[in-house]
Parts: sequence; C-alpha cells; structure tokens
Amino acid sequence: MRIGEIAALVGVTPRTVRHYHHIGLLAEPARRANGYRAYGVRDAVLLARIRRLTELGLGLDEVREVLAGDAGRDLGDVLRELDADLARQEREIRERRKRLAGLMDGPPDGTESVSPALAELLAAAPVTGSPAAAKDREHLMLLDTISGGSEIYAALRPLAGDPAVLALYGQLDALAAAPPDDPRIGPLADRMAALAPDEVLDAIPADGPAMTGFGEALLADYTPAQAEVVRRVMVALTLRSRGRGGSGDGDGKTKGTGAR
Repeated sequence: MRIGEIAALVGVTPRTVRHYHHIGLLAEPARRANGYRAYGVRDAVLLARIRRLTELGLGLDEVREVLAGDAGRDLGDVLRELDADLARQEREIRERRKRLAGLMDGPPDGTESVSPALAELLAAAPVTGSPAAAKDREHLMLLDTISGGSEIYAALRPLAGDPAVLALYGQLDALAAAPPDDPRIGPLADRMAALAPDEVLDAIPADGPAMTGFGEALLADYTPAQAEVVRRVMVALTLRSRGRGGSGDGDGKTKGTGAR
C-alpha cells in the first residue's frame, strides 16, 4: 500500500501519517524502487492502533508508551483487541443515537429519552415554574446523555420532595438581574451547598473526557449573579469532598434535583 491508501484504509490523512513518521511514532516502511513508501498489514494495524488510542484521549507520548508495551505481541492478539475496541465504540454510538432519536421524536421536555434512574428522580420532583429549576433539569438531562449518573440520581432522590429545594430555586431566580457582588449570593451559596448530601459527593466522578469543561459551560448558562452562586457551590462541594477523602471535581452537576 502507498501512503494515501493506508491513510484512507485507517481513516486518517496522509499528512497525519507523515507526522507520525516525523516524530518517530510510526516507523518508516521500506521504499519501492520508485521511491514510494510500501506499507504492509502490520503498518496498517499499528496506524489503526494509534488512531484508536488518540480517540480515547491519550496524548502522543502516552500512545508511544502503550505501543512500546505492545512490541513483540502476536498480530492476532492486536487485531482482536482492535476489533473489541471498535465493537465497544459501535455500541456507544448506537446508544447515543438511540437517545438522540428519543430527543427528536419525544415530547418537548425530552423526558422520554432519559435513563430510568433520572426519569424516576424527575418524576419525584414537584412541579414548579421556576426558571432555575428548569435549567437544572436540562443540566441533569445533558449529564445523563453524556455519561449517565445513576448513583448521583439515587443520592439526590431524598431532595426531590424537600420544600427547601423549591425555596432555593426561587432565591436563585430572584438573582437573575442582580450584579455579581449582590450580598444575597454568599448566604444562598452556603445554603445550597449545605443541602447536598454526603452521598452525592461520593458519587461524583473524579474525571473523564466527557466531563471536560462541563463546569465552565454550566456557569456560562447563568446570569452573572446566578453564576457566582453556582461557582461558590461548586467550590464548596469540592472542598467538602476533599475533606472527606473524596475525589469530587466540583463540576456543579449535583446542584439540585431539577424540580419541574
């Protein structure tokens, strides 16, 4: 195979292949008499392996370490591992498309497409016209689509019928047009953080590529004063989790129950 052929086969560009050669990640193959590179099956398998590892979020230096560990492995083992990776990716894509189809075909609030655990939590939440509650509900549904969170939903379940939650949503709504230094911000953030059960902190995942930037995007979805409240809640929960020996990243996704 020539460079264009192996690139097309694996699903990368010839420029990417040349870059991998340049940094030593992919060894230069033998060349034909006319000077063209001649790639074989082993080269294609290695290139596919590199692509898959980078898609999983590994940096090129990390990919290099993984490939060093693969050296000397039987080709059949590597092929079977690649096939298993692709099969897992296909399942993930099918599941996401299924949820997306539910969002497109379902009712405007999208509740038909959420997981059973989140559906149970949302069903238990009281009906309210609070814009902050509606926003929290949307954030939970986004989290559910991205990575799920059955443990978090179960931990939030006791809050669903708590009248204090509705009161906090109302106070957050009242800050919609307030400046980011409004004196109500600090006390409200303290009350919201104190309401989160310890079980919620234990359920927060420490990391994950799917959650990268989620906290920043969440803050950008609020007005300045409201965003400052949520930011302080995120910080408070992070510190509280660390104090308990947890690993919460404080991305703010456990702020409420999404009362309707």
